[in-house]
Amino acid sequence: MSDNLKRAAAERAAQLVTNGMRLGLGTGSTAAHFVAAIGERVRGGLKVVGVPTSEATREQAQREGIPLATLDEMPELDLTVDGADELDDDLRLVKGGGGALLREKIVASASRRMVVIADGSKRVAKLGKFPLPIEVVPFGLTATERAIAKLLESLSMTGELRLRRAADGAPYVTDGGHFILDAHLGRIDKPNVLASTLNNIPGVVEHGLFLGLATGAILATGEGLVELGQL
Repeated sequence: MSDNLKRAAAERAAQLVTNGMRLGLGTGSTAAHFVAAIGERVRGGLKVVGVPTSEATREQAQREGIPLATLDEMPELDLTVDGADELDDDLRLVKGGGGALLREKIVASASRRMVVIADGSKRVAKLGKFPLPIEVVPFGLTATERAIAKLLESLSMTGELRLRRAADGAPYVTDGGHFILDAHLGRIDKPNVLASTLNNIPGVVEHGLFLGLATGAILATGEGLVELGQL
C-alpha cells in the first residue's frame, strides 16, 4: 500500500511540471517515483532540465532520459520535488534518512518552490520521532560529537547520537565524503533554535532540519491525496 501511495503523490507532483522548467530532482523512494513520472513525460515530448540531489538520482534520471545540468550551470531552479522523513503542518521538515541532506538542501534553497511528496504517515504534530541526521566532517569526529551532545544538553534535549553505518559496518559516507550522526531526540520543541545553533558548531556541515524551504506538500493517504501550502 505504501508504495502505491508514494506513486500517487509523485504523479500528482508531476502534473505541476510544465515545458521549460528547471527541476530539482529529489532523492529517496518517493522521489524516485517522481523521477520516473517525469521520465515518462520527457519521452512524450516534455522539455525540462533536471538537477539531481544525489548520485543515485543522477543515475536514475539518466536511465529515464531526462536532460541534466549541474547547479553551477543552472543556479536558479523553478521547482524542486523531494520526499521527507517527517513534516509538520507548518511545512517544517526532517530529511536525510537517505543520506543526501546536504545536496538536497542546496538544491531546495536554489529553487523558487519546493513541493514535498510523501505518504500521510510522514505528517506529524511534532518533529523529532525520526532521528535527526547531522552531516559532519570525518576529521575530529569525536570532538564534533561531544560539541553536539553539549549543545543538545544545553537545550534540554536528550537522546543518543549514533554514527550512521553502512551495511558492512564501516561508517556511512555521503556523496560529499562526510559522515552522519543521527540524533535520536524523540521530539524537537524548538526546531528553529536547534537549526541555527547546530550550524555554529565547527565540524557540522549541515543538518536535516529543512525550515522555510517547502512551499507545499502532497500527502497520499488511504482516503486520497491531501495538499498543504501552495503547490
